[in-house]
Amino acid sequence: MNGAMYREILSENLLPSARALKIKRGWVFQHDNDPKHTARATKEWLRKKHFKVLEWPSQSPDLNPIENLWRELKVRVAQQQPQNITALEEICMEEWAKIPATVCEDLQKTFYLCHRQQRVYNKVLK
Repeated sequence: MNGAMYREILSENLLPSARALKIKRGWVFQHDNDPKHTARATKEWLRKKHFKVLEWPSQSPDLNPIENLWRELKVRVAQQQPQNITALEEICMEEWAKIPATVCEDLQKTFYLCHRQQRVYNKVLK
């Protein structure tokens, strides 16, 4: 995937997903420091669309809830041992659909706890 493809995916999915999830105004978009995420064209696209983007420290997968969700999916898929790309795609879709919403909710709670704790540490260090 390149930056143009990433922006196309965002264009087609970001706002519709936020609306479908009934996320209130003022939400903040999070992505990591992958080059296609930090590309000048991507930053400019997000700025022109007036999306707020969370500043993300590099090398912080522990703070990124999606990394834990990907791990969950990888474990589930590995247990099925797909033998070809078609089976891999089918198993990924099936297993993704089986991940309960509570898993995502728990990951989100963990993120907020980490973020809040970091603010406490920052105050102590100052």
